Amino acid sequence: MLSLLHIENIAVISQADITFDQGFNVLTGETGAGKSIVIDSIGAIMGERTSRDLIRTGSKTARVSALFRDLPSLPWFEEQGAGPDENGELLIERTIQADGKNACRVNGRPLLVTQLRELGQQLVNVHGQHDGQQLLDEECHLGYLDSFGRTEKELEAFSAAYGQVRDLRREREKLQMDDGEKARRLDTLTYQIEELEKAELREGEDEELSQRREVLRNAERLTGAVDGAWQALTGGEEGEGAVSLLMEAENRLSQGGKYSPDLKELSEKAERLRCDTDDLAELVRDLRGTLDFYPGELDEIEERLDRLYRLKKKYGGTVGEMLTYLDRCREELDAIQFSEDRMNQLDKELEKAQAQAVKLGEKLSARRHKAAEELAGRIQSELKALDMPKVQFQVEFAPKDAPGGMDATGMDTVRFLMSANVGEALKPINKIASGGELSRIMLALKNVLAETEQVTTLIFDEVDTGVSGRAAVKVAQKLFQVSRGRQVLCVTHLPQIAAMGDVHFSVEKGETKGRTFTKVERLDRAQRREELARLSGGQATAVMLEGAEELLATAEQYKTGAKKKA
Repeated sequence: MLSLLHIENIAVISQADITFDQGFNVLTGETGAGKSIVIDSIGAIMGERTSRDLIRTGSKTARVSALFRDLPSLPWFEEQGAGPDENGELLIERTIQADGKNACRVNGRPLLVTQLRELGQQLVNVHGQHDGQQLLDEECHLGYLDSFGRTEKELEAFSAAYGQVRDLRREREKLQMDDGEKARRLDTLTYQIEELEKAELREGEDEELSQRREVLRNAERLTGAVDGAWQALTGGEEGEGAVSLLMEAENRLSQGGKYSPDLKELSEKAERLRCDTDDLAELVRDLRGTLDFYPGELDEIEERLDRLYRLKKKYGGTVGEMLTYLDRCREELDAIQFSEDRMNQLDKELEKAQAQAVKLGEKLSARRHKAAEELAGRIQSELKALDMPKVQFQVEFAPKDAPGGMDATGMDTVRFLMSANVGEALKPINKIASGGELSRIMLALKNVLAETEQVTTLIFDEVDTGVSGRAAVKVAQKLFQVSRGRQVLCVTHLPQIAAMGDVHFSVEKGETKGRTFTKVERLDRAQRREELARLSGGQATAVMLEGAEELLATAEQYKTGAKKKA
């Protein structure tokens, strides 16, 4: 569970430490007080995308850290070879800098944001106030069903088979062309292949020619420099050079070395210098040989480079790219020339691949149908507990409208249908569900899906949109029930939900020294009563306080009974 959240220089929060408990934690406050900043901060340590705009004005960096305790053995720990320390604690830290850079650490170990996101998804599940809109998007329904049905294995097997079908179809489509198009393509490929083959390209040739051209353009200067160096080292035919002079020095020191250790050491040093100078002279002589050129060589190089330049504009930026293009042209030419044979072969391979994909798709579909029946029953049960006793919920299947009746997701089109009232036909959720109904359906769906996950912390950010009265009480009771097996954090504006919390935090905005700040305070029972009165009527009048006390007493009575039943 999330035990401690530390926030520093995030938006209007200068610094805050929030200690959460196991069970049902609620956060309340006026609109704009900063409740969403707390959720954004948790999102930051989950690896979600952040912006430097989050950094408090006047600060260079923002920091968020979260301490988790009592975690199960998560797959991420095994994959990354890291996990809680010897005390069972996992500390996640993230620093956001003004230049947009991020630094992420888990128990002091640096991580990439992508690695942190993978961990965050296994630690915390966030249900935001806009998630209900996803429920209206029928494209999301299949994902919800697959998540509930745990179809990963079947979906992975089907996707591999479908990938083969897709690749074979693409290859077949490339070979399908009319005779006129085929003839035109053959002419184009033949011309390009002949032009490139006639050029007799060689890998790295352009670079070698450019270097040789530079040498020839400066041949006179280079020759003078090399000849002068050769003359200085060897002396040529008319005098003594460095090599012979060093040899003379070596001989004289060698003679004296018979009588003096110092001269012997100098003689050995002179010998080394003479050998190095002799080697240098050989290298200069070899280099001089490369400076020899014949008349017209520079013109030939210029002409060749110009030809390569014209070919590069058509076929690639380097000789290597042109050779690669040549190979592709040859392959395509062979494919077209032998297209009928290849088409026949592809038809056989495609028929076999499609049969395999259909087999695996039907297996995946059967798993989904079974999961759909169970999901519909579970959702209806949850919705009855959320004051929607007459609701009917159903998962509708239809064949996939795609080539071959399949795409990468399988052979099924799925959408959720519902009827909220007796006597009404089942219709798509996006056609009939109200805002309050969407909130409760999404809450029911999240609760059901959470049962298949190891996530220990669930966050509900203003899921009470459109909910009031008796329905609000039912939602509060459901959230409390969920918190018996997991830690629940809930941002709410409803006093019915806030009263049901085990721990209650107030988020308040204030001003000091000309700066806006937000503080998060853990409330005692008396403070909770005042906060509930404010949520109910805007101010803590005697009547509102009496109503708030009744809410707290009713919630406590319900929780006591629920704990006894458990």
